[in-house]
Amino acid sequence: MASPTLTFNELFDADFLSALQHFSLRVEKVQKGGRLAEQKTAARGQGLEFADFKPYVAGDDLRAIDWNIYRRLGRVFVRIFEEQQDMPVYFLIDVSASMFLENKPRINAALQTSLALSSISLSQHDSVGLFPFADEMQVKVKFSSGKRNVMRIAKHLSELEAQNQTNLTTSIHHLANLNLRKGLVVVISDFFDDSGIEKVVDSLKLLRHKLLLVQLTKASDADPSLNDELYGDIKLQDCETDGSAEITITPALLAKYKEIYQSFNQRLLDFTNQYGAGFVQIDTDEDVLEQLSSLFESGGLVL
Repeated sequence: MASPTLTFNELFDADFLSALQHFSLRVEKVQKGGRLAEQKTAARGQGLEFADFKPYVAGDDLRAIDWNIYRRLGRVFVRIFEEQQDMPVYFLIDVSASMFLENKPRINAALQTSLALSSISLSQHDSVGLFPFADEMQVKVKFSSGKRNVMRIAKHLSELEAQNQTNLTTSIHHLANLNLRKGLVVVISDFFDDSGIEKVVDSLKLLRHKLLLVQLTKASDADPSLNDELYGDIKLQDCETDGSAEITITPALLAKYKEIYQSFNQRLLDFTNQYGAGFVQIDTDEDVLEQLSSLFESGGLVL
C-alpha cells in the first residue's frame, strides 16, 4: 500500500524555499541560442564579463571602443564581452510504484529535491522542464521560466502519481531523442532498474547534456539487516511487476547482497567521475535541505 505523499501546501513551504536563496547552479558553458541571463556561453556579445579586444569594423558599437588603447597606439579597438544566457534544466523524476512505498516514501525526497533545484534555477533566470518517468517518460512541463513559476512547478510536482515499473534506460533514450537544447539533466531516482546498472550507465552516455545524478537511498539499501522484517524464511513481492520469490535470509546471502550493492554504487560513482557529472546521495529518511546544502558548500555548484 502506498504511503502518503507531500501535498502542495507541504511541498510549497516558505521556509524551505527561502533557505535556497543564496544557492546557485551553474555549468561551465551553456549552449548558445538561449535568452540573456546569467550562465556563461562561448558566445561573444552582450554581457558584463570582459572577454577580449578586437579591431573596430564598421557597424561595431561605438560605446565599446577602448579610448585608452586609441590614445596609446593610435588604433581603434572595441571591447567584447562574454555573452551570458539561460540554461535549460531538465528533471527526469522517477515515479515508479516503488517510489511511493515504505515509511517516508522516496517520492517525497524526490519532490523536495526537484522543487529546490527548480527554485534555484528559476531564480537565476534559467528554464525548467519536468519529465517524470516509470515504464515510459512523460512530458509534464517542457519549458518554464521566471521566478513566479516556482508555485506552478510545485503544483505539477505535487500532482505526480505512482505509475508502473521502472524503465530508466528507455526513458533516457526517449529524452535523448527529443533534440532539446543542450543544458543540464537532473536524474532523480534510486537507479534500480531491471535492465541492470551497466545498461543504465550506457544510456546516460547518450545524453549530450551536463548531468547531475541524485540517488535516493535508505540505510537499509546498503544493509538489509536494518529492516526488522527481513529475517528467516520470507517471501519477497515485487510491487512493480507482481513477481515474487521465496528466500531464506542467511549471513552469506546478506554478505553477497552487500557486495553487489557496493559494486552497483561504485559503478554509478565511476561513471560520474569519468564523465564529469555531478552526483549526490539523498537519504530519504533524513532532512533533504541539510543534505542539499552540502552539495552547495560554497553557495554555488558548478558542473
